[in-house]
Amino acid sequence: MAPPLSRHLMLLALLLCAGASADTIDDGGDRLPSQPHYARIFSFGDSLTDTGNALRILGSQATVSRPPYGETFFGHPNGRASDGRIMIDFIAEALGVPQLTPYLAGKTAADFERGVNLAVGGGTALDPTFFESRGLQPFLPVSLRNQTSWFHNVLQVLGTERRNVTASSLFIVGEIGINDYLIGIIGNCTLAEMKSTFLPPIIGAIHSAVTDVIAAGARTVVVPGSIPIGCEPAMLMFYQGQLDAAGYDPETGCITWLNDFARLHNRALRNMIRGLRRAHPATSIVYADLYRPVTNLIVSPGRYGTAIQAFLYIYMLIDQHHMYLDLAYRPLVCDSAAGFRDMPLDVCCGGGGGGGAYHFEVSCGAAGTKTCPDPSAYISWDGVHFTEAANRQIACSVIQSLWPTTQEAGCR
Repeated sequence: MAPPLSRHLMLLALLLCAGASADTIDDGGDRLPSQPHYARIFSFGDSLTDTGNALRILGSQATVSRPPYGETFFGHPNGRASDGRIMIDFIAEALGVPQLTPYLAGKTAADFERGVNLAVGGGTALDPTFFESRGLQPFLPVSLRNQTSWFHNVLQVLGTERRNVTASSLFIVGEIGINDYLIGIIGNCTLAEMKSTFLPPIIGAIHSAVTDVIAAGARTVVVPGSIPIGCEPAMLMFYQGQLDAAGYDPETGCITWLNDFARLHNRALRNMIRGLRRAHPATSIVYADLYRPVTNLIVSPGRYGTAIQAFLYIYMLIDQHHMYLDLAYRPLVCDSAAGFRDMPLDVCCGGGGGGGAYHFEVSCGAAGTKTCPDPSAYISWDGVHFTEAANRQIACSVIQSLWPTTQEAGCR
């Protein structure tokens, strides 16, 4: 059974809404053909991917609507749950496509022709009725089914070109499912219930979304797995004093049972992907490992301090029938200039005066909250989400794993 819960976890739920046991570890992501040739990206997910949809739903009630969110790169809050760019921004940059339009910010074909971000911070894989029927309250009533419905609305706007658009696009479905599990935890569901009642339908919802985009003409689909949720500083603070030393991984300092469950989710996800590959052999369907890149940062934060650039050769779409190779490579710097500090589980924003252990009472974006002087030295931005520097590293690891031969130099 999961350890007993406190009322403070509801504050974690509010933060997520604003942004909003396994026996083996993950063995890395899959690989795609060496030369990426995508004209745009369609992405689905939660606050790890959302670039503005939750902000448009919640307005000023969203934590991400307030400073210091967005300060590092954009200079102001813009709907991303970070101090700057998030993983999807760096992936788009590396592939040479424009930043994705948040679905709720677009109206016309011109708004959507270079890709769409359908992710919603606080959103879930499962429909609100799943939770409500069990006496549980979702953070936001937006599920993966809603996101796929939005996707079909986009296809209607794109009109007769929709099949050409989907065939030349990269689809990223996830990460999603963490919010579903946290809702169950808040509702005092046992670990056995999480495994039997939540996990199978969550994997089923992701399966349905992937099947849906394939039916719409997708040829390349990336399905990211879960991050190590036991390493989230907010969760570490919540369980402080409730676990003995045996409840923590001695290498990372993270909560063992939560990370075991995240790995169980990832194993189930990979098994589902194998079945999809057999059913759709003409489509490239790959798993992207987020778990290992995050744990690598936590285990060896100082390792990521040498300037390394990753290069991807980009195919640019000339017209609907022909492609050509753009020989001008695009650099993606996959590091922070000075490396991450030796306290990888501290938070930059909302950490008791700016830079320190997470505190529920002083969450990032609240009045009077202080921020650390150098976000690029931190992995966690607000106790739940990553800094721009960490997002860059995680994105670089995903790129390296999916397209290993496209890089002049690897991430480390």
